[in-house]
Amino acid sequence: MEQEYKDQTSPPRTRYKLYKYLTVALLFIVVFFSVGLIGVETTSSSQFCSSCHEMKPEYYTWKASTHSEVDCVKCHIGSGTEEYAKAKANGLLQVYRKATQTYTAPIRMPKEIPDSACESCHDVSKRDVTASGDIIIPHDKHKNKEIECIQCHSGVAHGKIADRKMTFQTDYEKWDSKTGKTAMADLKFIRPDMDTCIECHKARKVTNECSACHKTGMIPKSHKEANFKTKTHGKQAAEDLKKCNQCHNEMSKVPLEGYGDVSVVASFLNKDNALAKQKNHYNYAKENTFCQDCHNKRPTSHDSNFYKNHGTIANKGQETCKACHDTKKTNTPGGNQVVCSSCHPSSHSQKQGWKERHPISLDGVKGPSAKCYTCHSKPSCEKCHKQ
Repeated sequence: MEQEYKDQTSPPRTRYKLYKYLTVALLFIVVFFSVGLIGVETTSSSQFCSSCHEMKPEYYTWKASTHSEVDCVKCHIGSGTEEYAKAKANGLLQVYRKATQTYTAPIRMPKEIPDSACESCHDVSKRDVTASGDIIIPHDKHKNKEIECIQCHSGVAHGKIADRKMTFQTDYEKWDSKTGKTAMADLKFIRPDMDTCIECHKARKVTNECSACHKTGMIPKSHKEANFKTKTHGKQAAEDLKKCNQCHNEMSKVPLEGYGDVSVVASFLNKDNALAKQKNHYNYAKENTFCQDCHNKRPTSHDSNFYKNHGTIANKGQETCKACHDTKKTNTPGGNQVVCSSCHPSSHSQKQGWKERHPISLDGVKGPSAKCYTCHSKPSCEKCHKQ
């Protein structure tokens, strides 16, 4: 019993040293993990990104964007411990590349932002209409067709500054909050543009009707005037066809070429101008299938009496007729087959052998007769063939 008591009390110094070592070890562990956690938290902050000169453009554009309240890591680091560890390891690699000046400029992301990052904040199933109140964008349908968010929203946080060649080494020191706001002020680099929508719809053979994407149909006020179709739309096209083409080019079922920089007024004012050689609004009316829907219909003015007077009308303003008709048959993709030469043929007056090519035998026929008028117009023929 005495011996047992001595074993328990004999080594007080030994037990003191053991407690001391355990305390120091525990303190070291606490400090280590505290520093580690602080380091992880610090390196995960958006402000830390701007500590590298190379990331200043990205930092200041993000700060000026609509996503400035969302930390960089929310979008650029995937969910889960494994993705987080990969990101931190990649961070060390980037530090090495910075120290050795072996990084590539302009800086680009190694991979696109995944839909999961967007969907952690946005419910795409409920995003049918944008904030403008006019554009209809059923995000769920796009999601079902496996269209990724980044295909339309690639500039939302940084304004596509790499594509705009604004992130080279010589530019780093120029970046600050003001520069970031300026870079993000041009909405065409931030919001999806209509060209992106149109190109994708064409590739996927989806309708490009205005009503498919716009609640109001995007109809200008001038188009709602009662006499727009009958009186004014042709005049507006003559003054600024380029403006018309911005919308109506996409409504054509066939590709249109030669109208991107057309200004009909400029072409008439300056005959030496290259624009004078380009197509005008009359060509446009015949080539654009959207226009053809109306231009191929017989106007109400073309009644039974119109035929007798159409020559006089044409002499006063033949250019107006050309919005629907050609003077002769051409390869123009318009669907209207009624041309001047349909009734005023030049072949039998200017070329030999037309009688042999006539579908009905003309042997013995020396002039117009009642038989001719079963197909031809007597008043029209008599303009040349006098009795």
